[in-house]
Amino acid sequence: MSGFVEKPEPIQVPGLVHLHTGKVRELYQNEAGDLVMVASDRMSAYDWVLPTEIPDKGRVLTQLSLWWFDQLADLAPNHVLSTELPPGAPADWEGRTLVCRRLEMVPVECVARGYLTGSGLAEYQQTRTVCGLALPEGLVDGSELPAPIFTPATKAEVGEHDENVSYEEVARQVGAETAAQLRQATLAVYGRARDIARERGLILADTKFEFGLAAAGGGDAGLVLADEVLTPDSSRFWPADVWEPGHAQPSFDKQYVRDWLTSPASGWDRASEQPPPPLPQEVVDATRAKYVEAYERLTGTAW
Repeated sequence: MSGFVEKPEPIQVPGLVHLHTGKVRELYQNEAGDLVMVASDRMSAYDWVLPTEIPDKGRVLTQLSLWWFDQLADLAPNHVLSTELPPGAPADWEGRTLVCRRLEMVPVECVARGYLTGSGLAEYQQTRTVCGLALPEGLVDGSELPAPIFTPATKAEVGEHDENVSYEEVARQVGAETAAQLRQATLAVYGRARDIARERGLILADTKFEFGLAAAGGGDAGLVLADEVLTPDSSRFWPADVWEPGHAQPSFDKQYVRDWLTSPASGWDRASEQPPPPLPQEVVDATRAKYVEAYERLTGTAW
């Protein structure tokens, strides 16, 4: 089993229709037909949405995404229309709410990898490939790849794994032209972000993007960057000064949460059907600090 330990009831706001509860975000539609995306403080790990929230997490994700959208504006249009709160929305939505264009979302997680780790490492160790792309011998956990690669995945429902697929499979699903555009846009955005992160002492090991297509007559033609972008939830950032291939790297994400859940201290058996327990305060505090540090190091501004 997996999914929500305790599925939240969406907040009802006059003039908004609730569409979907995701792992982190609540999605609404306003009377103009635009999407209203609200980032909660929920934390997910091992396909579970945990019962404990991380204070400020939703605001960090939202504000960092906005910062990155600005850095990438010349490479890829994005879906953000406004950051104004809808009338009648709770004050707690401030700083975590985006009003967005409605897009036809492409059903592919667009993953770029510049370094070998995670599910890519697991596949490489078996076949010397990642998503069917052949890689050189001798790579280890944390190795920099000869060049960044596009390694798409299928989107999964809450509680299920995304599944890596080949580029050819993406082309079959969405068409050769769109697949080529996805690959080009993903690698271009990754390259820009990798360079910006590097200037700030961070390695962007890998990241995933979501793209949509604007409706006819909707302004920008082609792909539009959507959802969150280059946050600790969607990306692996490593401190460059301690990078050392050959083992797992420390990262700016939910590492503290994963480590505690799989430790004897949690008392949780990941292989069981039991939901994970609440997080202790020290894990919450350490995780919040990592998210804030990522924001501050990337943007150069204090949280």
